[in-house]
Amino acid sequence: MAICRGNWLPAGCLSVRAFKFVCTAELGHLRVQVLEKVDEVLRSGDERGALTLVKDLQGKNGGLRCFGAARQVPQRIYTLEELKLNGIQTENFLSPVDVTLGGIERNIQILAVLGGISAWWAFDLTQLQLLFISVGFLFLWSWDLVAFNGGVKNLILDTIGHSFSKKYHNRVVQHEAGHFLIAYLLGILPKGYTLSSFEALVKEGSLNVQAGTTFVDYEFLEEVNSGKLSASSLNKFTCIALAGVATEYLLFGRAEGGLSDISQLDGLLKSLGFTQKKADSQVRWAVLNTVLVLRRHDAVRAALADAMSSNEPISACIEAIERAMGDSDV
Repeated sequence: MAICRGNWLPAGCLSVRAFKFVCTAELGHLRVQVLEKVDEVLRSGDERGALTLVKDLQGKNGGLRCFGAARQVPQRIYTLEELKLNGIQTENFLSPVDVTLGGIERNIQILAVLGGISAWWAFDLTQLQLLFISVGFLFLWSWDLVAFNGGVKNLILDTIGHSFSKKYHNRVVQHEAGHFLIAYLLGILPKGYTLSSFEALVKEGSLNVQAGTTFVDYEFLEEVNSGKLSASSLNKFTCIALAGVATEYLLFGRAEGGLSDISQLDGLLKSLGFTQKKADSQVRWAVLNTVLVLRRHDAVRAALADAMSSNEPISACIEAIERAMGDSDV
């Protein structure tokens, strides 16, 4: 066996640095191939197969070293004062209000009233005709509310928001990137995402969905159905549920989206029989843990958001995470 030292190398002998570069490049190429296979397996609906492929490459140098490798804070009871010392104001965190879509809805209502008045004068409508038109719109609004839980209205508002508000579009993208990144770093494989209500309607046939990220969560569901949810699974679910809200809070100072995430988490904790004190403790730990992980990997989240904004497949999104992480501590 030839041993190479110093700067002088016999012909055909690689330096340690060059050898590592070659190995890393080869493993990086293998990673891309495996991830493309993950896309294919996910499209076929084989979630177990996709997760197996990812776990086979998990933690290897040049492979998927970030999957499930998040450095987390110890789980204990944290007070509100401790959260504030870490720059977290929970009143701006856990009470999201969608100001953007609310403003769009108000503007549409004002335009509708002004349009009705203009039509009344322009077409010389009678009071009876105006009444019939008003009743017609009221019927359509009520039908949407009853039949689709307001899905058509939300679809219209969300489409307008993405079309005319870059801030709204960016907020939604960053929100979903937060869910995706935290899940991946905690060892939960994302399997798909949508960034608008229209995209959710086309891809999944879901009318009343603003945006969302789905995961390979059959292990979690099996635990829930068995009535034996492990602390590890609950911790992961809690952090992932709060990740979108946490991302918005860190970037914009206040969350607008994510009310359904918080409601879903609240429902789970209640179904598990958590007292208010125990639920508060679980949420406070998850808030601190999630915020600190996101702060530590802000550049990674930004790279992932760029990939998601370009509608890249899951493989490319994961590759964006692994590349952006570099040699930093996960």
